[in-house]
Amino acid sequence: MTNHEALMRRAMHMASTARLHARPNPWVGAVLVCADGSVFEGATQPPGGPHAEIVALNAAREAHTSTEGATLYCTLEPCSHTGRTGPCTSAIIDAGVVTVVSAITDPDPLVAGQGHQALRAAGVEVIEHVCADEVSEQLAPYLHHRTTGRPYVLLKMAGTLDARSSLPHGPRWITGEAARTRVHQIRAESDAIVVGANTVRIDNPELTVRHVDGPSPQRIVLSQSGNIPSTALVHPCTVWNGEISDLLTTLGEQGIVQLMVEGGPQVASEFHSQDLVNRYVFHIAPIISGDESAPGLFSETAQLSLEKCTLVSATAFGDDIEIVMDTHKKKVGVS
Repeated sequence: MTNHEALMRRAMHMASTARLHARPNPWVGAVLVCADGSVFEGATQPPGGPHAEIVALNAAREAHTSTEGATLYCTLEPCSHTGRTGPCTSAIIDAGVVTVVSAITDPDPLVAGQGHQALRAAGVEVIEHVCADEVSEQLAPYLHHRTTGRPYVLLKMAGTLDARSSLPHGPRWITGEAARTRVHQIRAESDAIVVGANTVRIDNPELTVRHVDGPSPQRIVLSQSGNIPSTALVHPCTVWNGEISDLLTTLGEQGIVQLMVEGGPQVASEFHSQDLVNRYVFHIAPIISGDESAPGLFSETAQLSLEKCTLVSATAFGDDIEIVMDTHKKKVGVS
């Protein structure tokens, strides 16, 4: 591991601390190494607040440490435009930073290489593609949203060893507490969550974040009739009776970066069959349903092979196993 990689991974750690509050902005981390060896860190603040680079620069100033001749590590290309805040590139140049080490280019049309160009034009050395694959994974929902205009779709399903999605004569929950806590973490990382009307009528879920600290996602219910019970715990929610592809376009325009699909077999099949899923998260419990009448994970014939997907991880949560698979999509964010 090079020193650049070690410091970029430190910046990635800082980025992870901004995951729940930065959206719809990217969750970015920065590490500033000053000429005297002092190190300062920063992470993106909530919308309207300073970006990671500015937080790191401000930390150095508050410590009365000179930023002249410093090296700045950023997980994403610094912005060069004025939005809710001023351009980070101007602040970096004014601070006397001589080298910027960047993981990936920001695909947002307002940036898209212009940040790196502005830095180079001012005489700042720019080193790109350090830990690019790792940062692309960390920022995958943001990168997908900025390149497609649609949210990154994460489909989560819980099932038994014989691929059943419920236990007709058993407990409501297939998986244990650790796996359910994990689900709440995914909810907190998602801007919106969608289920079908049948799930609302049968399970009456709240779809809020309760087992971890974090914001609850916007709740959406797919209903052909356009209505759901007024007493449903999912309220307040948005009821959608149009095409799913149109829903994704609408949510993308609203700044929804990640959509979590947590419905039943029918909703899962609709997203799967239309090739709209970016990441599959399966929670498999060490239980055999043994009931052929129990619904499967999908309501129709569905093939999902490693030829079309990449196995990302297999992790134990208590007695349950989480299997994460990504569909093969064109890599974005690396020029």
